[in-house]
Formats: sequence, structure tokens, C-alpha cells
Amino acid sequence: MSFEDRFEAGRVLASKLGEFSGRNDVVVLALPRGGVPVGYEVARALRAPLDVFVVRKLGTPGQEELAMGALASGGITVLNREVIQALGIPQQTIDAAVTREERELARREREYRDGRPAASIRGHVAILVDDGLATGSSMRVAAKALRKEAAAQIVVAVPVASPSTCADFETVVDKVVCATTPEPFRTVGQWYRDFSQTTDEEVRDLLARAASASLPRAA
Repeated sequence: MSFEDRFEAGRVLASKLGEFSGRNDVVVLALPRGGVPVGYEVARALRAPLDVFVVRKLGTPGQEELAMGALASGGITVLNREVIQALGIPQQTIDAAVTREERELARREREYRDGRPAASIRGHVAILVDDGLATGSSMRVAAKALRKEAAAQIVVAVPVASPSTCADFETVVDKVVCATTPEPFRTVGQWYRDFSQTTDEEVRDLLARAASASLPRAA
């Protein structure tokens, strides 16, 4: 199965989440940026509030693509101790990266929400949505952060995922919904005919549309 774009993927994914439709204890949390169009369609179908859940990678000095950890909404920091020890990264370097990415995370949250408060998570079913899972590293950080936020149930929901990654998440969260798990799986983008980058402006627009669509707000 391949999808025309992220919106179609969201509609397909929403069809797998019917048990959460119309409930007042559900919130859809999309990982920006690519997860937001998917989450928009899921939230619309379930009649649930939509919010972003921002995750920022902590790149190693000189090798920014190699993560020594990550930050997530809610003040969670997850460090990759193996990478840190292998490269001998000093604590002051880690602290500087955390401070820098905390500022960027806070800036993105303010920009995306445009002054709207963050969705209530405590005691609610949090459906974490992205456009797909390859390694799932960002999603793992988000799930750990939601545990700290005391979500009643954490659901990871994606249109497409590596079969092994989808299976691995069964031990990480309460429920995993992967609409399709093709094999062989190489990249998320190969399962979309249109996988163009979602812009910050599109994220803001979709969140504003969701907020003004008379969706029920979690209590």
C-alpha cells in the first residue's frame, strides 16, 4: 500500500482508530512537521483535539546527524550514553546542546500554537501520530515524555512502519496501530507518492484550523 500524500495517509490511519472516536478523553499529538497533516485527519475523524508534540535531536559536535540524545515537550531529556561515552563528549558540551535545543523547542511550540495553550494530557488517552516509523527514535522520546506527563494511555499510530519497529513499540506503549507494515521496508518516503516537506506555515495553519473546527476540547 502506498499513499497519495500525508492527508490520505491520515484518513486511512483514522479508519484503524475507530475505538477512540467521539470520546472526550482523547487527544491527538502529532510530531512536527510531517506528522501534522496525518494527525489533522486523524483528529478530524475522531472528533478529538489536535496538538503538536515537539522532539529535538541533540546532535554530536561535528556529526550533527548522529544523535547523542533528544529533548521532547514536557522537559524530558533522553541521552544516548553509549554514544556519549564512545566519543568522550564532556558534560559541558551536552549541557550547551540541551540549552540550545530547549530554546528552539520552546520557540517552535510558541510559533506552532500561536498563543493557544497546550492540550491537556494528564489522565487522557494520548495518540502519538507521525507520517511513519523507520527507527522510531523520535517517537520513543515522545512516548517517554508522555509517561512523565501522566497520560492514562499512550497509543502510537502511524500510516506505515518497519515491521520490526512496529513490533518493538508493543513493549514501549499501551497500544500500537500501524496501518501497513511492508516488507522490505527501506524509508518512510517511498510509501508516499507526494512526500514533499511540510512547512512551518502549514503546521500553523492546520493547528489553527483544527482549533477552530469546533472540535471538543479534552477536559
